[in-house]
Amino acid sequence: MWAARLQLTAALVLFAAVSGSRAEVIDDVLSSLSRGASFLERQHEHINLDGVVGFLMLQAELKEAVRTWPHTDPVSWAQRTSAVTLVKRLDQSFNKAIAALQQNDPKYYREFEPLLSWSFWLIPQDWSTTDHSLVYPSTMTTECYDEQLSDKCFTLLLGTWKINGTPCIVTKPCQDTMTRFGCPHYSLSHQLLYFMIGKMKGCTNLLKGDTRASRANMTEQNYQKIFCSNMMKTNQDIIKDGLTEQTVDIFIENILICGLAGFSDFYKADWLQDILRMQDEELGCFGRDKSIISQIIGDELLEQLQPHRRVKRREKILPDGCSSHMTAVAVGALGGYLNYYLTEQDITKRPLS
Repeated sequence: MWAARLQLTAALVLFAAVSGSRAEVIDDVLSSLSRGASFLERQHEHINLDGVVGFLMLQAELKEAVRTWPHTDPVSWAQRTSAVTLVKRLDQSFNKAIAALQQNDPKYYREFEPLLSWSFWLIPQDWSTTDHSLVYPSTMTTECYDEQLSDKCFTLLLGTWKINGTPCIVTKPCQDTMTRFGCPHYSLSHQLLYFMIGKMKGCTNLLKGDTRASRANMTEQNYQKIFCSNMMKTNQDIIKDGLTEQTVDIFIENILICGLAGFSDFYKADWLQDILRMQDEELGCFGRDKSIISQIIGDELLEQLQPHRRVKRREKILPDGCSSHMTAVAVGALGGYLNYYLTEQDITKRPLS
């Protein structure tokens, strides 16, 4: 009897400790996201399309978090109230940011307009984990796609390849590129995004017409697991070698996209702390390089003098030295952490240790 009481007391103490640490982590994430929202409010006219999409992924995560938030105690209720306020702030900024995108690059805006709504981005309801046995024996040293082909493949899925275009079109070049094994870094994340966007768009024929005998039983979920298993290996290698300015963007992007694909092992507690430490305390952005601010201002002036230059999609450094892309993927990843903490009911599975 006495031993049973001791066990119960120990279990309650452990539960209280985990619940307390979870509340502190959620406070840290909400505080970081609030600063990120301030950055969007200031820079909404200058953030490129990729940047806006990252914030919209965050908004989808936040709205799902608010919907499922456990109303267990006053602390949790206060945190939910903070999240609701954050959602309202982001909604106001999106209207301005999307209007600016439409004006600055109307063709690109039209091609990717379906992605510019938080409701497009589905939040995982079931969790999976990666599999180390699926890691490629070797990986290419250079990217294995070009941005033009990638954009074309996405517009064929979205139906924006022409006015009133048919969606869910899969050409052989697109299928070959998006199912190619051994690709590194951004090629890998684009391959995963292709399958995710296809699923969210409701496309059911992404693998139709693939006659390769070795791929006969492959499903879209199989491909996602292969890609994220290799993205996990990439992140583990990056951490082992030490985060650098060159690797931090893809490191966070992998957490964002594979987390959104439902792979919970990307939500590691130490990786969360790595992301939180990267935020600029003054401006709330990520990837800020103060040494190139004057150079960027010159580039911005040049861009204004050449208004028909295509806005660079992969990255845009803003006049304050902030990285539009890294800020977007960081806040999106943080939203994923928040949603995962709230929706995963078994506390033993939460990455809080």
